[in-house]
Amino acid sequence: MRHCRSAQWIATLFLIAGAPGAQAQEEEGVLLTGGAGTLKLKTTTDDATGEKTSRGTFTVWENRTLKSGRTIDLDIVILHATGDGARPDPIFMLAGGPGQDATRTIGAFGASYLRELHDLVYISQRGTGGSMRLDCDLLASDDNVQAYLDGLWDEATFRACLEELSKHADLTQYSTPIAMDDLNEARQALGYERINLMGGSYGTRAALVYMRRYPKTVRCAVLNGVAPIAFANPLYHAREAQNAIDAIFAECASDPACHEAFGDLPAKLLHVLQRLEAQPVEVEVELPFMDGPQTGTLTRQAFAGALRTLMYGDSRRIPRLLNAAFEGDFRGFAEAGIMSNRGIIRQLAFGMLLCVTCAEDVDRIEEAMIGPATAGTFYGPDRIYEQKALCEFWPRSILPEGFGEDVSVNVPTLVLSGTYDPVTGPRWGADAASHLPNSLHVVAPGSHGVASGGGPCIRSIIAEFLERASVRSLDVSCVEGMDLGPFEVEMDD
Repeated sequence: MRHCRSAQWIATLFLIAGAPGAQAQEEEGVLLTGGAGTLKLKTTTDDATGEKTSRGTFTVWENRTLKSGRTIDLDIVILHATGDGARPDPIFMLAGGPGQDATRTIGAFGASYLRELHDLVYISQRGTGGSMRLDCDLLASDDNVQAYLDGLWDEATFRACLEELSKHADLTQYSTPIAMDDLNEARQALGYERINLMGGSYGTRAALVYMRRYPKTVRCAVLNGVAPIAFANPLYHAREAQNAIDAIFAECASDPACHEAFGDLPAKLLHVLQRLEAQPVEVEVELPFMDGPQTGTLTRQAFAGALRTLMYGDSRRIPRLLNAAFEGDFRGFAEAGIMSNRGIIRQLAFGMLLCVTCAEDVDRIEEAMIGPATAGTFYGPDRIYEQKALCEFWPRSILPEGFGEDVSVNVPTLVLSGTYDPVTGPRWGADAASHLPNSLHVVAPGSHGVASGGGPCIRSIIAEFLERASVRSLDVSCVEGMDLGPFEVEMDD
């Protein structure tokens, strides 16, 4: 790894634990002294593979304008390039949410194949991890699975969260632009001149903001499931989820085996929603993290919410789960929904999510927008109103002038969208690409984040793009042959 050679740098043995149980050799770390701007790293080498990993922290001012007062330690993990002839430009991984800690997503990006030629750098965005994770004590827990089904946005819970977080954090200092200033400062401290960006979901918003603020430092960018500035979270969640379920239903209808097994799925979904609206159902569930069976109540709103999050993952089981619910067996759907919701809830720092979305998104949602954005959708407008209610009392992060303008920079950018993405569908990839003159938008079969689930085709496209840092004549023809496989028509043994 390259480090700045200024007089500020001194060598030290700063002990930071490696991966639990890893057999590794410890190497000399580096320490850049002086409060904010302090970089502490410890590098270990795996005895079996020879792979090097650096772990540590980088310290920033909470208030970057005042440059005084409280500091924040951001966690850093660097997976060093493994191959001969490694490139000097790393890939900075930007996580989703908002509220997901990048250092907890190692492996989730499916990007290990990129490590041969590039360092992979994961840095906790302020508010997601390190010394300042803006978490909330939510009602949902493994002892209370009902709360995994119910809506998250309980006002009393978030008022209590605000009171607690305000004791040790200035919640006006956690916007995306401020966080990207942190990222650039960390880049400088790590000694990287130019970097590649790879962002997923909200991480694409972060990448776009970074590209706008520091375009000369970015060699190229991969945006995976794009949430551009125009994407006012959560205004478009209902429409994107409806588009995704309509596409799944259309594919099932055109597939003889799926259509024969499940018939008219749009009508069956409507029937289930009407039934739950009239009378919620009690359902017994049992999952690996439980001590035993628990009984929960499945309402219309809970069913719609679970259906939306289920589509983040494997679309192949959706028709089977929905058909079973139509026939009166809600257990499979409820269990799948709980696991999906649980996975999301456990990843995100919801205080940080509100610090970002209240100022950057919700404030731009006007009442007149909500009806057209949600009419005729199974998900409806509830989530928008619930989040707006919380933003009525949540502090506003500070945003620079012109934040709401579309990002238009000449950075080579590969934009990826999934056909069944229930939150950042292809229209948002097209929107982002329309403002990026040096970009290519690729729509591939898949759901939210095709880069991590697109298999060898998407991996080859990303690898070629990163090698060339150009979208010109980029070969994306393999997308035409991508196949998600058949729908599930029977329960797996």
